[in-house]
Amino acid sequence: MLKLKITNDIKKFVKQALNEDIGKRDITTETLFEENFLVLSHLIAKEKCIIAGGEIFKEVFLTLDKTIKFLDFIPDGTKVKANQIICRIKGPLKPILSGERVALNIISHLSGIATFTNEFVVASNGRFKILDTRKTTPLLRKLEKYAVRAGGGYNHRMKLDEMILIKDNHINLYAIRNGIRRTLAIEQLTKKAKRSKNVKIEVEIETAEEAIIAQRAGAHILMFDNARIEEIEKYINIAGRNRPEIEVSGGITIKDLKKLKNLDIDFVSVGKITHSAPAIDFSLEIESSL
Repeated sequence: MLKLKITNDIKKFVKQALNEDIGKRDITTETLFEENFLVLSHLIAKEKCIIAGGEIFKEVFLTLDKTIKFLDFIPDGTKVKANQIICRIKGPLKPILSGERVALNIISHLSGIATFTNEFVVASNGRFKILDTRKTTPLLRKLEKYAVRAGGGYNHRMKLDEMILIKDNHINLYAIRNGIRRTLAIEQLTKKAKRSKNVKIEVEIETAEEAIIAQRAGAHILMFDNARIEEIEKYINIAGRNRPEIEVSGGITIKDLKKLKNLDIDFVSVGKITHSAPAIDFSLEIESSL
């Protein structure tokens, strides 16, 4: 079962988010209710979606009051129907009302990413893995990439220190700086990257010719970025089975996946599953006082 581990950096993020939203105090709740009586409430999904962020939803309230209880919380990665109750929450009124907006914002955002990711996963029909990118909200990358996994997708590198990815800017700058052709720059940069032991090397390429050059120089993954389908097919036909893994990227839409399903590729990376996922509408409703 998929479950987000609440680490110290996530706890710090939650405290900062609550401080941003509450300020010094929740003046409305404190003014209207003198007594901090117990209530029973529930979280409801107003539209069908895939749940992501349940543990951090809980952490928001537990940061305000450790006595709050959560009943029958539907696990992350679960598909739910519109108007389905996700969990019930039992605890003091004031921290529940004060933490409501932050908790809802987080689960809405992460469930949106999981749901949008799953649309791409379903459309891929298991032909290749759907990858995320580093196009994430600053300081929310760990959470957003977790949501991608909840939706059935996979994570590309989390940070720059995890692998070598030789991109267009590296290639073009090196070519200009050394007065050489782009293809020669790809070859030399890939060979230079090979000096780093036990590090995966990915090279961004546009044509079958560039792919063959990067392969011969030792690349582990070839990223066809904004490349024509014909160039990918040409490379696959030349390289055969004994080739590096192939990733396709570049503004990929669900419609584009139909064209890619007939190709023998390994990954499709999609930036929009994190940077453009629509938030899911959730509501926290008070059922009764106890």
